Amino acid sequence: MQAIRFPPPHFNIQLQDGKEYIFDVVRKKWVRLTPEEWVRQNMLQYLLQVKKYPAPLLAVEKEIQLGELRKRCDIVVYKDAQPWMIIECKEMDVPLSEAVLMQIVRYNVAFCCTYLIITNGSYTWGWEVKESGVQELNEMPEW
Repeated sequence: MQAIRFPPPHFNIQLQDGKEYIFDVVRKKWVRLTPEEWVRQNMLQYLLQVKKYPAPLLAVEKEIQLGELRKRCDIVVYKDAQPWMIIECKEMDVPLSEAVLMQIVRYNVAFCCTYLIITNGSYTWGWEVKESGVQELNEMPEW
């Protein structure tokens, strides 16, 4: 497990029709502020502010095709014009179970990323995929 300290939140939040919306700086649009979106936005700010990942190389809710199914990856990080990392975000009440791990492994069939990360905001697990196997990470990869 990795310890992630999210930066202090400086989010733009507004109320529309009695519902909260947050401005996503990567997608450059207002999105409904759900518990999962809160985790996703905190993770994005961690990547941008703490790890200094370039915003143009982040894709949020990237659609992929898995057989007949269309799915969306929460965050995909690109490096050298290739998918490099997938991050699956769950709301804080959702345990990071084997089912969540298998979800990101299925997504990686479409991408073949080097890094797989799952988080619920409270806990974060990550793995590096190598030819020799999979190795658990102690911290998020540096850019």
